[in-house]
Amino acid sequence: MSPAIFVDALQNELQSIQYGHSPAELYDPIRYIMSLGGKRMRPLMTLMATYLFTDDWQKAVRPALAVEVFHNFTLMHDDIMDQAPLRRNQPTVHEKWNGNVAILSGDVMLVNAYQLLLSVEGDKLKPALERFSRTAAEVCEGQQMDMNFETRWDVTEGEYIDMIRLKTSVLLGYALELGGLIAGAGETTRQHLYEGGMNIGVGFQLKDDLLDVYGDPAKFGKQVGGDIIANKKTFLLIEALQQAQGSVREELTDWLTKTTFDKAEKVQAVTAIYDQLGIRQLTESRITGYFDRGFANFDQVDADPDRKKLLIQFAHQLVERES
Repeated sequence: MSPAIFVDALQNELQSIQYGHSPAELYDPIRYIMSLGGKRMRPLMTLMATYLFTDDWQKAVRPALAVEVFHNFTLMHDDIMDQAPLRRNQPTVHEKWNGNVAILSGDVMLVNAYQLLLSVEGDKLKPALERFSRTAAEVCEGQQMDMNFETRWDVTEGEYIDMIRLKTSVLLGYALELGGLIAGAGETTRQHLYEGGMNIGVGFQLKDDLLDVYGDPAKFGKQVGGDIIANKKTFLLIEALQQAQGSVREELTDWLTKTTFDKAEKVQAVTAIYDQLGIRQLTESRITGYFDRGFANFDQVDADPDRKKLLIQFAHQLVERES
């Protein structure tokens, strides 16, 4: 089985989804953000998890897209809160229309996600909806924690990991768990899939933090050093704040409190502080640890080794990404 078959199935179904028609101002933004593409890794994971246990993986396509629609709903609302001008190098919905339209269209996307989940069959529907509702609330909890961190300088590593687990990782875990549920996998197996997705998700976000500082601009796809410029509480900054002492801490604090500065100079200076404190190596160690745990979770999944290989290879692509 080639991953391209799953990609084609998702794309074909995406093109057939009817989100609604009138008023156009409500539904056009949904079609717009869903047309911007993205990695589609969450619905792909749902299909791959379904394929682990059954040849009838096509029945998971619409539920898988429920996860993708929900993910894009969170992006639409995140962009409003961040006042982000671009999403995937295109104007964000609130920029192309306005904030009120983006809020309301996002609300409808959440409804659309539930409608797509209703295609889950029989007695599997209730647990699918219950777990999705819990996951959706956890994503919002993580987003609120991230917003709370904006005004705090004492965020701990544990708090940060918990935040990205909620904001990012629980949806990856649910995507895999959902595929197992649809295919009829047992509760223990579904838990291994969920935990594997959670651990891969944490590693994925930590790698995103790392690439923002040390990534190749040509491959990363956005401005390297953007988190440093914005004083974003990433894993790297949190660790630097906890470890820096004396003149190093004074220099870091000075850069964090400047209101006017040369962006390139700030990125270079803060990166040098990270280098001095060994923050890159520490971050890489944490990333490796979470990815290793994720693959250990997948090893415990009782499924055909050849089918499991497809999922593991896809997870490795996420691990090895440079963008």
